[in-house]
Amino acid sequence: MSARTGSAPTISGSGLAPRRKRKRDAGIYYAMGLPAALIFAIFYFGPFILNLRYSLVKWDGITDSEFVGLGNFIKLVSDDDLFYKVLGNNLRFTFLVVIFQTLLSLVFAIFLVKNTKTNIALRTLYFFPTILSSVSVGIIWLFLYDPNFGAINLFFNKFGLESLALNWLGSEGSALNAIAFTQVWFHTGQMMVIYIAGLQQIPQELYEAAEVDGASKWQQFRFVTWPMAIPTTIVVMAYTTIQSFRAFDLIFTMTQGGPNNASSIFAVLIYQTVFSELRIGYAAAQSIFFVLVLVFVTVLQRRFLNTRYEK
Repeated sequence: MSARTGSAPTISGSGLAPRRKRKRDAGIYYAMGLPAALIFAIFYFGPFILNLRYSLVKWDGITDSEFVGLGNFIKLVSDDDLFYKVLGNNLRFTFLVVIFQTLLSLVFAIFLVKNTKTNIALRTLYFFPTILSSVSVGIIWLFLYDPNFGAINLFFNKFGLESLALNWLGSEGSALNAIAFTQVWFHTGQMMVIYIAGLQQIPQELYEAAEVDGASKWQQFRFVTWPMAIPTTIVVMAYTTIQSFRAFDLIFTMTQGGPNNASSIFAVLIYQTVFSELRIGYAAAQSIFFVLVLVFVTVLQRRFLNTRYEK
């Protein structure tokens, strides 16, 4: 009896020791996370609260502000045709970029997934545009799209395809599509690298088993590659969506949102509202809608792909 009674405190004590150690180490963990928390509070959460406050006032950044409550939001959704035009532009631009950039990056990744010398060289070549700045890319394609001496129209004229030679950035019908093409060219290599990393994690045994069962290359892609690549696709599409909504540098360099706001997106609209019209409060309301639309589109994409993945 005495032996049993004496052994109980030993077991209890051994269980308490790790718990005390965790409590003692908790302070160290909190201290290590404090700098990141401060940076988030100062540069993200703080400006968000300040922006929310600005959205409730009418202010030009110079004179005293006037509290208008939800007036900016009401005007934005009920009496601003430009807002809805820009919303349509942004959704169309995002749709084009997400679809074609995701598709092309996946195709390139499938063909370049093996680590051969040729594939590594091609990966480097396709990734190269990503290291350029948005302004540099915009200027390069500004010259390529030039209606008079741009390489694209010169190519069409040389081969008798004059009907395809357009004023790419000067026409309301083609400006946004031309910039979307540039955006796809700019970032496809970056998304390709993400896909390659994901595809290289797929067990080769799955492909070997599919070949034994007589599956064609298309069937291997449909039943092995694509289902296993959906988690990577979620990351690629979410990142591409954010890139598309934030393509301010590229669009402002190439068209500044013109002609007639045909290529303007939220980022350009907010910039013009602040610096051209000096409506700080109204721009703050626009930015809040901008974030809400971005979150909605990203969540919608994620749910759609997760549904396909679960099936």
